[in-house]
Amino acid sequence: MQIRELSVPDSYEVTPKQFGDDRGVFLEWYRFDKLSEVVGHPLDLRQANTSVSSRGVVRGIHFADIPPGQAKYVTATHGAIIDFIVDIRVGSPTFGQWDSVLLDDVDRKAVYLAEGLGHAFVALTDKATVSYLVSSTYSAGAEHGINPLDEQVGLVFPSSAGELLLSPKDTDAPSLAEAAASGLLPTWDAARAYYDSLNERN
Repeated sequence: MQIRELSVPDSYEVTPKQFGDDRGVFLEWYRFDKLSEVVGHPLDLRQANTSVSSRGVVRGIHFADIPPGQAKYVTATHGAIIDFIVDIRVGSPTFGQWDSVLLDDVDRKAVYLAEGLGHAFVALTDKATVSYLVSSTYSAGAEHGINPLDEQVGLVFPSSAGELLLSPKDTDAPSLAEAAASGLLPTWDAARAYYDSLNERN
C-alpha cells in the first residue's frame, strides 16, 4: 500500500497492492495502521456509507462542523468517479484550492480527507458505487454544503461525465464566499487544534 499526500494538506491518496490470478483479485483497501502512520492517529470508524450514482451525478461539496467534523476514507467499488477534496478551512494556506483523484474498480485507489475538508465527486460511469468509512455518524444540524458549481472553487468536471445531474440541496447550497461570510466554514486554527487533540490521544 502506498500513501501519498495530496496538494490539499491533510488529504491523501491511497494505492493498494493488488494480487491477481485466474480466480480474480485480492487487495487490502483499508489498513488502519498504515493510515495512522501518516495521519498521526487512527480513523475512529463510526459509520460506513454507500452511494450508487448514474453517470454525470455530482455529490457535494459536503462538510461537517468541527468538532467533531467527519473524516472520510472513500473508494469506488464499482465503476469510476473523480473525487474532489476542497480546502474550505478559513485561514488555511490553501483555502479555496482543491485536488482530485480518479477512483475506479481498476486501480482501486482510495482517498482520505481529514475533518474540516470539503468533499465532492462526479460519477463517470453508470452505477458508480462509492463506499465511505467515516469518523462520526450523520448529524443533520452539523452537515453543510457548498455549491459544487461555484466559480470561485472552480471544480473541473471532465467531459466524460456527460451532462451533470445535481440535487436541489447541492444547487441551493451557498457559494464558498457566502459560506465564509456567514461563519459557516471551519477555520484552519480550529481544525489544527482538533487534529492535535486526536494525535495526543493516539
